[in-house]
Amino acid sequence: MASSTADPNSVSHNVSFCLPHHPPRAASVILCLFYTILLVFSTLGNILALCLACQKGKKINSTDVYLVHLAVSDLLFTLALPGKITYYALDFSWPFGEGLCRLTAFIFYLNTYGGVYLMTCVSVDRYLAVVRTHQCPRLHSASQAKLICVAIWALAVLQTVPLLLISMTKPVAGRITCMEYVSIEKVFRLPLIILVACVISFCGPVGIMLFCYVKITVKLCRTAQENPVMSEKGHHRRACLLTLVVLVAVIVCFSPYHLNIIQFMVRQTLYLPSCPEQTAFKVSLQLTVSLMNMNCGIDPIIYFFASTHYRKWLLSILKRRAAASSSSSLGRTSSEIQSTNQTRGSMPLEENKV
Repeated sequence: MASSTADPNSVSHNVSFCLPHHPPRAASVILCLFYTILLVFSTLGNILALCLACQKGKKINSTDVYLVHLAVSDLLFTLALPGKITYYALDFSWPFGEGLCRLTAFIFYLNTYGGVYLMTCVSVDRYLAVVRTHQCPRLHSASQAKLICVAIWALAVLQTVPLLLISMTKPVAGRITCMEYVSIEKVFRLPLIILVACVISFCGPVGIMLFCYVKITVKLCRTAQENPVMSEKGHHRRACLLTLVVLVAVIVCFSPYHLNIIQFMVRQTLYLPSCPEQTAFKVSLQLTVSLMNMNCGIDPIIYFFASTHYRKWLLSILKRRAAASSSSSLGRTSSEIQSTNQTRGSMPLEENKV
């Protein structure tokens, strides 16, 4: 284990001395299938959400504004998935050139940061609607939400636009990698830059969401004690459930990636990680990035809890399909019974002829 006072030349030598790690073929097949399923599920779920939100005569509230922008962010993310699927299908080899690799990285992390900020806004919006109902009515209006979304997109673009200026491809073991850590590990002050980005885009939002969930839960308990009739209407309970779903989605999807990044960057600032440590980090990075990208498939579940109209519409579709399948099965059963009766009635005739 090298000390933090190691000579920079020896550090760069030790970094380059590690043999390039190439994942097994099974990993590329699994990732290819995973992103293909994610592409289908995310596209269908988010298009359904947008179609419902854009229906004529439907009143849009502040939560709907954030969810519409979240669906747009996820659909933008799906545009980059075919390139990623091709990358894994070709066994971690990028055939589309440096420019498209940078654009793919930009879209991936624009969705990551934008998605976290928008889900934070959903939690804050529910907090204002439930806990600060009469104090900040303008802050959770639809017009104000639109302005906040513009600011969120601007912040996310500012955070991710440097990816368009950094080389994201690198020849490794006869292949051209794309969006791998090996492509950016030589960036100046990279550990410090990544740690600051993690604090801004992950630790801060998670702390805000946790605060909102605790405050809404406390408010719900007080309301249930003071006014049981009001609590039975379920408005506060739904707000609490929505905030919890958003918080769980962020923790499940984004925590493994950011905690993995943070621990490795901290170690890299203290000492030079060994080759096995670097390999373990790169393998875990593939897994945690996949889990993080899964957020675009989980977001339709958030729409289900957030929008009563969306929930009723989706349940009505499922009920109609279930009714159609049951009626078709009943129709097949009755036709089978009729054909059996006809066969039984024709049997004696056949025997008489013989």
